[in-house]
Amino acid sequence: MTTALIYLDPDSNLNLQAQIRQKMVEAIMLGTFPEGRRLPSSRKLAEQLGVARNTVVLAYQQLVDEGYLLSRERSGLYVNEKIRQDRVGYQSKLTQRSEMSAKWRQRFKGSLTPGQDFHCPPNWQQYPFPFIEGQFDHSLYPVKEWREASRLALGIKEINDWAGETGEVDDPMLIEQIRTKILPRRGIQARPEEILITVGTQQALYLVAELLVDSTVAVAIEEPGYPDMRRLLAQRGAPLVYQPVDEHGITVDEKLDGCQLIYVTPSHQTPTAVTMSMERREQLLAKAAEMDALIIEDDFEFESNYLTQPHPALRSIDTEDRVIYMSCLSKVLAPGLRLGFMVAAPEVINEARKLRRLIVRHPPLNNQRTAAFFLSLGHYDTFLMHLHQIFEERWIALRRALNYYMLFYVEMAPAQGGTSLWVRGPEDLDVKYVAEEAAKRGILIEPIDHYYATSNAPKNCFRIGVTGIPHNRIREGVLQLRQLFHDLTSNKTETFATARGEHLTGEALVDALQNKTMMSVVAYGEPCTIEICSGGELVGKAGFADEDEDSGKWWIENECWHRQWQRWAWGETGIYDVRQEGDVIKLFDQDGWLIDRYIAQVETSGAENAN
Repeated sequence: MTTALIYLDPDSNLNLQAQIRQKMVEAIMLGTFPEGRRLPSSRKLAEQLGVARNTVVLAYQQLVDEGYLLSRERSGLYVNEKIRQDRVGYQSKLTQRSEMSAKWRQRFKGSLTPGQDFHCPPNWQQYPFPFIEGQFDHSLYPVKEWREASRLALGIKEINDWAGETGEVDDPMLIEQIRTKILPRRGIQARPEEILITVGTQQALYLVAELLVDSTVAVAIEEPGYPDMRRLLAQRGAPLVYQPVDEHGITVDEKLDGCQLIYVTPSHQTPTAVTMSMERREQLLAKAAEMDALIIEDDFEFESNYLTQPHPALRSIDTEDRVIYMSCLSKVLAPGLRLGFMVAAPEVINEARKLRRLIVRHPPLNNQRTAAFFLSLGHYDTFLMHLHQIFEERWIALRRALNYYMLFYVEMAPAQGGTSLWVRGPEDLDVKYVAEEAAKRGILIEPIDHYYATSNAPKNCFRIGVTGIPHNRIREGVLQLRQLFHDLTSNKTETFATARGEHLTGEALVDALQNKTMMSVVAYGEPCTIEICSGGELVGKAGFADEDEDSGKWWIENECWHRQWQRWAWGETGIYDVRQEGDVIKLFDQDGWLIDRYIAQVETSGAENAN
């Protein structure tokens, strides 16, 4: 053989020896190397592939040990003639696909209606600004810790525990870790018989829909809401009640009358990221009790509040066993892990376990045991704290950048944390077109049509997330997004050159600002006040309860107003040209962009604040 029939991939994750074995097996099984065929010598193949001869020798030896090759004394290596003898031969038959497709369509019963979902580009990591929620950031994965847990799960005793046929039983070690390590974070106390392991949250939703929903069961679902749950319920023929969401979560009113089941995502609502208030949670439980309804609580994203304390799960404050709680490990570890769990009354768990057995018996027990070790060794708690810190930094950076650079272009739904923000742009923007144009500039954002069951989806809203974008790219990405909005909207924000009002300099600038309390509204709808003291001090308060406070300093230099906060505006020195139109004070950065607009409400006591 003078030409190599196999080629090595320089970008492969496999080492050279493993690649040679893999390629040889493929060639043998496909018949490229027929039975009885003599293979090239190790020296010749090594020369053709450009590898060390010993690498080929070791690969050949393993193929001999596995029965793919036979060694004949003084003759060489040959493909084993028995290796493919049990394979049924086949001959490809081309068919008219359009005709066959029509035949198949007639046979499908209850086929799911195709959705209009947003599909993230598979190469999303190559975009400089991937503001897409839910994409897995490989750099955050706890590789060393997961490997340790995997190694322990592969011990002889552990293999004996999980390798056999266990029927419907989940790994008791994982059940105990979920019961004692994860659920208490959400205020939930549960017995082992109240917990079922699932293949991610999606399987838990499927099991509940199969068990509790048919064409006679009216189900309330959030609008906008999770598209896949909507499709599951529609597949079961359920009459659906699309319940609006406000700043406190799903609304509780007479529209819920007659519903036997209510599906909610209270921690961070999908897709608006709004956290359901405690008052609304209590109202929902009371309404469910009044109607004798059940509640499905999808806690797909543990309540990670950065601005306030997290609320307890609905399940934890449910005194009548009406809430079926579900969550997952995969959201925080890796979407591909697909391990979730359900917490409910034992009767529900027993029926769900029977149904699960007909589908997958149980999630792979080796994965369950690995996850159990990961939890028991404390890796999960450490990883969760690390992840919380990373996502808090990114989320606050995104919120701050949107508020600072795009205050006059966008409004944000009130959110307390999570990994995404729900954003409304100018009325004349079509976000589908904006998303396409943004992608051309390396920016990925998510349109939101697919979250609506009705035709009421606003054309100017989009979802923007932080799970896949590094902290140091967020600010620049928002700047690029601002330029795009400016290019595409006819309702352009004022610039210094186009703005009305007097350009303040010198004493007029001092008189307009000093000893004044300036009031404004930030992009997420909360009030903000800034006291500009005569001693050069700044005191800032934001939020309805002044929960976000900062201090800084100000001065005038080269006819511009300078200010520097300790935390706000990244703690950097801001340099602004100032215009005044009536009672409105407008700040423009050095590129001429309008950054803020204040109303001077009251005059402060300069003497008191000077110190």
